Amino acid sequence: MGSIDSTTDRHVTADTSNDITNGEEFATRQLHAGYDAPTHLDSSSVPIYATAGYDLRNATRGSRAANGLEPGTHLYSRVGNPTPEVLESRLASLDGGVAAVAFSSGMAAISSTILTLADHGGRIVSTRDLYGGTFDFINNLLPALGVGVDYVDKVDDEDQLEAAIGPDTRLVFLESVSNPTTRITDIDRVAEIAHRHGVAVVVDNTLPTPYLFRPIEHGADIVVYSTTKAINGHGNAVGGAVVDAGRLDYGPDNTVRDETQSAQDAATPRYPQLNSFVHNISDEAHGQRRSFVDAYGRKAFIQRLRLKYLRLLGAEPGPFESYLTLQGLETLDVRLDRAVSNTLTVARFLEAHPHVTRVDYAGLPDSPDHALAERDYPRGVGTVLAFTLEGGVKQANAFIDATQVFTYLTNIGDSKSLIVDPARTTHREFNADQQRAIGVEPTTIRLSIGLEDSQDLIADLERGFRAVYGEE
Repeated sequence: MGSIDSTTDRHVTADTSNDITNGEEFATRQLHAGYDAPTHLDSSSVPIYATAGYDLRNATRGSRAANGLEPGTHLYSRVGNPTPEVLESRLASLDGGVAAVAFSSGMAAISSTILTLADHGGRIVSTRDLYGGTFDFINNLLPALGVGVDYVDKVDDEDQLEAAIGPDTRLVFLESVSNPTTRITDIDRVAEIAHRHGVAVVVDNTLPTPYLFRPIEHGADIVVYSTTKAINGHGNAVGGAVVDAGRLDYGPDNTVRDETQSAQDAATPRYPQLNSFVHNISDEAHGQRRSFVDAYGRKAFIQRLRLKYLRLLGAEPGPFESYLTLQGLETLDVRLDRAVSNTLTVARFLEAHPHVTRVDYAGLPDSPDHALAERDYPRGVGTVLAFTLEGGVKQANAFIDATQVFTYLTNIGDSKSLIVDPARTTHREFNADQQRAIGVEPTTIRLSIGLEDSQDLIADLERGFRAVYGEE
C-alpha cells in the first residue's frame, strides 16, 4: 500500500519489490504484485474503496497528514485511493518500472505525460503513425497549448531523428505496435539516439501490453497505456496508466545550448519545469525551496505527473474501474496466448483470400517488420490486424454489415472479436492523404481478435466475403 510523501498530499506508489513477488515470473506477479492482504483487513480480493474522502479523526492528525507526517494516511480520493494504488504498483512491477500512475483513460495518460515533460515551451518528436485520438491531440491541441511538434516519417531512422531533435525537444513519442497496421519500431535504436541528447523516449505500449513486450527493457523511459484495451480485456472499464523507468536524468546536468548562447553562457536545463521552485513541495518556513528534481531525483517526472496533471485535472480513475482492470489483469497472459494464436490463424486466412489486396500484421512472414517482430516479440505482436478489400466504401460497409460474430465496435483488446473501418471511425482525424500515408485506405478494415474459436471467426469473415463478392 502507498505511503504519503513528506512534502505532498498525494500518495507515492509503494516499492514494487515486495516479498511475495520479488523475482517471481509474470504470471505470478499479475496476480499478486502490489497487494498485501493484511493491510486490507485480510481480504483475498482487492477491495473497492468506494469513498470520496477519509476520516482524519481529529484536527491534529489531519494537520499532520496534510503536512506528510502521517505515513499511509489518505486524504481525498481525487488525489489517492487504495484500489487504483494496487493497480499502479502491479503495473510498475509487470513493466519493470520504479513507479506508475493510473488514469481515468488512456488519452488522459498520454496527454498528461506529454504535457508534464513538454509544457513551458517544449517540443516533441513524433511519427504520424498513431491512433487517431493521439494524433488529434498532438497535431491540433498541443500547438494551441504552446508545445511544438516535429514529425518524422520513420522514428527509428538515425538521420531523421537526429535532424528532428533540437534544444527544446523534451521527448520522442511513438507506439510500440502501431494501430491499426501493426508497424513495429526499433525502440532500442530510438533510445540510443534520443539519449545522446538527454531526451526522454515515451512509448504507447497499449497493443502488446507488458506481457508481449516491455519497452523499458529496450531503453524506453516512460510507458503509457490505455488499460481499457487488452489489460482490462473485457470491455467493461475505461482507464489508462503511465509507468516510469526512473532512470533518465531530468536534473541540471542534463542541459542544452541553442544558437544564441555562447560558451560562456550558463547552459539551460532541458527540463526547466522540473528544475524550478515549486511551492507545494517546499518548506519555505524553514528555508527550503525545492524543485521536483531536488525533491525526487530520478522520480521527478512521475511526481510532477501526479501532483500537477493527475491531481489538478481530476484524472484519477475510480475505484470500481480500477477493480475491474485488476480483475482483467489477472488473466492477461492466458487471454493473450489464445488471442494471439487466433490472430495469426485469421491473418493467414486473409492473406490467402483473392479479394484481399493487403494484410497488415507484423506476425506474418511477408510483413516488412517480421524480422524485428521475431527479435523483440517472441510471444507475438498482439491481437489487432488490418486488411484491405477490393472495391470501395460500399463493399467495405457491406462486408462489415454481413458479419455476425464480430461486433462493430471501436474498442480493441476485448475478449470478444471486434470489427471496424478505421478511415471513418478511429482514424477520422486524419485527412485522406494522411490516412493513406499510414496505410489506411477507404476499404481498410481493422479486426481485434478475441477468444472465440478461430474457425468460427473465419466462417464469419467468409460470410462477409460472400455478401460482397458472391459465392466463391
